Amino acid sequence: MRITDLMIKETMIMDLQATTKDGAIEELIASLEASGRINDRALFKEMIYKREAESSTGIGGGIAMPHAKTKAVNEATVVFAKSSKGVEFESLDGEPAKVFFMIAAPEGAANTHLRTLAALSRLLIDTDFIDKLMNTQTPDEVTELFDTKQAEEEAAKKAKEAKKEAAKAQQTPEVIVGNPDSDEFVVAVTACPTGIAHTFMAEDALIKKAKEMGVNIRVETNGSEGAQNVLTADEIRRAKGVIVAADKKVEMARFDGKPVLQRPVSDGIRKSEELIRKALNGDAPIYRSEGKGSAEESKAEKTSVGSKIYKDLMNGISHMLPFVVGGGILLAISFLIEQVAGEDNVLFQLLQTIGGGTGAFHFLIPILAGFIAMSIGDRPALMPGMVGGLMAVNSNAGFLGGLAAGFMAGYVVIFLRKAFAGLPKALDGLKPILLYPVFGLLISGAIMFYLFDPIFGGINTWLVNVLNNLGTGNAVILGLILGGMMSIDMGGPFNKAAYAFSIGVFTSSGNTNGAMMAAVMAGGMVPPLAIALASTFFKNKFTEQERKSGLTNYVLGLSFITEGAIPFAAADPLRVLTSCIVGSAIAGGLTQFWQINLPAPHGGIFVAALANHALLFLLAVAIGSVISALILGLWKKTVETK
Repeated sequence: MRITDLMIKETMIMDLQATTKDGAIEELIASLEASGRINDRALFKEMIYKREAESSTGIGGGIAMPHAKTKAVNEATVVFAKSSKGVEFESLDGEPAKVFFMIAAPEGAANTHLRTLAALSRLLIDTDFIDKLMNTQTPDEVTELFDTKQAEEEAAKKAKEAKKEAAKAQQTPEVIVGNPDSDEFVVAVTACPTGIAHTFMAEDALIKKAKEMGVNIRVETNGSEGAQNVLTADEIRRAKGVIVAADKKVEMARFDGKPVLQRPVSDGIRKSEELIRKALNGDAPIYRSEGKGSAEESKAEKTSVGSKIYKDLMNGISHMLPFVVGGGILLAISFLIEQVAGEDNVLFQLLQTIGGGTGAFHFLIPILAGFIAMSIGDRPALMPGMVGGLMAVNSNAGFLGGLAAGFMAGYVVIFLRKAFAGLPKALDGLKPILLYPVFGLLISGAIMFYLFDPIFGGINTWLVNVLNNLGTGNAVILGLILGGMMSIDMGGPFNKAAYAFSIGVFTSSGNTNGAMMAAVMAGGMVPPLAIALASTFFKNKFTEQERKSGLTNYVLGLSFITEGAIPFAAADPLRVLTSCIVGSAIAGGLTQFWQINLPAPHGGIFVAALANHALLFLLAVAIGSVISALILGLWKKTVETK
C-alpha cells in the first residue's frame, strides 16, 4: 500500500490558518470530519489529547504528528497540512511546527495500514524531504513527492533484503552495519504507547546516526503489530551496551548484567548520538532483573518520592476500578429492588451475591493491595499483596489497611531480593517459585497480623464513626472539599485522591454510607456540564469548533466522565479550572447539606434514582453546573478579542 492511499488529497490543508496548538488540532480534526473519515469527533479529539498528555507529538524539526487509534475512526487516514508562519506546538526542540501529519487509525487497523503509517514515520527523518514538502503548493505536488520518495525507499529496502539473504547464506550474523570494519556494536529497543509513529522514527534515527558514527546497531521495535526484529540472545551478549528508548513497558529480564540506558522514546529520535555514544562507552547503569538493580535505581533518582507513590497507587486503583464500577452498580440496583420487592426477592439476592461482599466487592481491597505491591516489587509481590489486602478486609482494617498492605508487601519483596542476592547461582531458579512466595507471604502476613491489622482496624473504626456522626456543618465542609478536589486536575492526583477516599468510606461502612460518594460524583459531573452550558449560552465566547465539542460534554457530564472538560481546561486553565472548582465545591457541599446518600460508585445520572433524595442530588449538580457556567461565561473573553 502506498502512503498516499491514506493521505487523501481532499483532507490536505495547504495553508493552515491556526496559530495555536489547540487551533491546529481543531482544524485538522475538522478536515477528517468533513471527509467522513471519523464517526465521533468528540471521542477522536479526546484520544488525541490523551496521547498529547503522555508527551507532545511535536517531535521537533518543524514536524508535528498528533495521532490516535480509536473506534471513532472509520478508515485509516493521514491528514497532511503545512503552515507558513508556524505553530507553537510544545515541540521537543522548542521550535514551532510547520508540517503536520494527523494520523487517524481505526481500532482494528489492519497490519497493512500500520506498516504504511510506520513507513511514513521513517520518511520524516529526512530533513531534505521535509524541506521539499514545505515548498509544495498543491495536493498533487505532495502526492507526487511522497510516491517518488516511497518508490526510492522500496528499492533501497529490496537491496537491503538481498544483502540480508546473502549474509544469511554465508551464515554471518545480521546487524545494521555502519562500518564493516568496526567491532563497535550496540542493541536498542524502541516503543511508544500507540506504536504507530514514534517507535519507528526512533528506530530510523538510531540507525541513521549509527551509520554516520561507523557503529553497528540492531534495533527491535515494539509497535502496534507487536515486537519486530526481536533481539537474539547472542546479539545482546555481544553488544557493548543496550538502549531502551520506550514510553511503555518492554521485556527487560533479557538484559540482566548489561549496561542499559532507559530513556523516553523521544530521546531516541532527538538524542540518538548521545545514546549510542553512552552505550558504546558503557556509560550506563548495570541492569539487574533480580532485585532493584542499578538501572532501576538510576531511574528512581530522577523520579520524586511523591511521583513514585502516585504511580504505585494508580496501578492499584486502575485495576480495582472495574470491580468498583461493575460490582457497585449491581449492588446499587439490588438496593432499589429491595425497596420495591423486599429482601426475599430472587433478583435482589442474585445481584447482592454477584456485586456484594461475596462477589465483586469482596475483591476490591485485595486487588488494590496486590497491584500496588506488583508496581513496586514486580510479579513476586502480587500474591503477598493480595493476601495482605484480604487480611485487611477480614480484620476490619479496611481500605487504609489494604493500602498499607500493598506498599508493605512490595517493599518486603524488594528486601528479599537483596537478602537473597548472595545465594549461589544454582539457586536462582528457586527464588521466584519457592523463596519469594514463601518468605514474602510469611513476612507480609506476620506484619499484617501483628501490626497493621490492629492499628488500621482501630483507625478505620474511628474514621467511620466520625463520618457517621458528623454534624451538618462539618459534613458540608467535607463535601465542599471533596467536590472541589474533583475539579482541581480532572482525573489527576487530587481527583483520584478524593475518589479513593470516598470509595474507602463506601466499602468500610458496609456499602451503605454513600454520603461521600454523592459529594464526589456531584463534584465530578459539574465541569463537563458547566462547559456544555457555557458554550451553549455564551456562544460569542467560544469558537464554532468549541461549541460543537461543548455539546458532547452534556453526555459526558451526565455520565460522570469529568475528563470531557480537559481540552477546555488545557486551552484556558485559569478561567476554566477556577470556575469549575467553585461549582464542584458547591455541588459537593449541597449533597451533604441535604444529607444525600448515593449507594453507587459510578454512573452519574443513570444511578441518580438510587439516591435517598434523587431530585435533590440532581438539583445539587444543576446548581453547581449553572454557577460554574455563569462564572466562566462572564469571565471568558469573546472570540474576537481572545
